[in-house]
Amino acid sequence: MKSLRDEIGKQHPFDLPEEEAYLNIRRTAALLDRRFNRLFKKAGLSEATYNVLRILRAAGDRGRCWSEIRDDLVVPVPDVTRLIDRLVTSGHVERKRSTTDRRRVHIVATKSGRDVVDGLDADVRNLLTSSLGHMSAEQLATLSRLLELARSGEHAS
Repeated sequence: MKSLRDEIGKQHPFDLPEEEAYLNIRRTAALLDRRFNRLFKKAGLSEATYNVLRILRAAGDRGRCWSEIRDDLVVPVPDVTRLIDRLVTSGHVERKRSTTDRRRVHIVATKSGRDVVDGLDADVRNLLTSSLGHMSAEQLATLSRLLELARSGEHAS
């Protein structure tokens, strides 16, 4: 297993362990992003549109309003409205006005949108397994806990 220093050809140790950890997170995220973005691109999606479709698939016929979608995205995007507009244009989602509160608009996955996500499920699982399956369940749980701990300091500064 190569260290980050070896991978990037850094001659001297990092000045701060926080810097090394941060760069390790970024390097790993970039590697995983490339792999998953290739998969999503084949289906005509981006990571964000795939994530929205997964959220809406789980919401079922009730759908979600845009603010709920925004809050549930794994990786925040600056303009959820435009993202939803693209999914409406592609026929993967539709807007439905609430029958109880006309001010609320729910976004619902269409059959086409659900089919796209359903069709990616096995490939996503395979990619997850090929990317992270060499780690034990205990190591993956530890990694998840450590990343959650890192995010808990987000509001510290």
